[in-house]
Amino acid sequence: MDHRAIGTTGLRVSRIGLGCVTFGREIDQAASFAVADRAVERGINFFDTAEAYHRGESERVLGRYLRERGLRDRVVVATKAALPLTGPRILEAAEASLKNLQTDRIDLYYLHRCPEDPAFDECLGALHALVASGKVRAVACSNFDAPQLKRALDSQRTHGWSPMAATQPIYNLVSREIEAELLPLCARERVAAVTYSPLGAGFLTGKYRQGGEVPKGSRFDVIPGHQGVYFHDDKWSVMELLRERSLRVNVPMTHLAMAWVLQQPAITTVLVGARSPAQVDQAFEAMAVDASLVADIQ
Repeated sequence: MDHRAIGTTGLRVSRIGLGCVTFGREIDQAASFAVADRAVERGINFFDTAEAYHRGESERVLGRYLRERGLRDRVVVATKAALPLTGPRILEAAEASLKNLQTDRIDLYYLHRCPEDPAFDECLGALHALVASGKVRAVACSNFDAPQLKRALDSQRTHGWSPMAATQPIYNLVSREIEAELLPLCARERVAAVTYSPLGAGFLTGKYRQGGEVPKGSRFDVIPGHQGVYFHDDKWSVMELLRERSLRVNVPMTHLAMAWVLQQPAITTVLVGARSPAQVDQAFEAMAVDASLVADIQ
């Protein structure tokens, strides 16, 4: 599988990364290990988690997996510090994540959200301290917009601190806001774009219909806030175009939607979540989809 650089850090990650948000929350340890085994078997070397995922259980499951399989030195591990963010809080969170992950270093350490003033620079300084101590190899940010990322990079340059090597925004066929400013900034600053939610939290799977009832137990039922993000006329239009294309070319909507993101050259890595090994395979099937089938979907 193609591997791409995370900024100028020397880290290289697979084109598909495994988002571990399901570990310990939607699937138990045995199922999580099966998913991770399939990911490694298929060539994935990038595992993404966060302290916020099920109160650290995702980190703990991943840590046990890497220890039992002896894989720590063969993979890139990313995790995130959650709100509230302050300098001391980040240092404490990193120590807890190191313990959960059963490792002596975190390869890529994110701020899960943008810190609020007046703690913004304090948090960047804490990230640099973690790099200087050897506990973190590179730092990154998640859910920052372009002005927030630029502010962080400018401050890091001014202070001589470790720069943001990657940013992790949402990106899919109906959530494309990053194209206007964030992706061009990443290209100029050599910041890796590690995107998540290629299926729009399930919106692009075709299970929802405009004006119809939300299926009980679905993600949009369990987390109703997703409806406010995706249930808009323009997004329904794209989803229905995707449905029509799927029927015409006889390729599942999930494969087409994921293929569209994977074929975007500005994206370094696409994170996929999985509840079974078959869902890992689905991402690789999407990678094999002919680019001409999705290139014109807008």
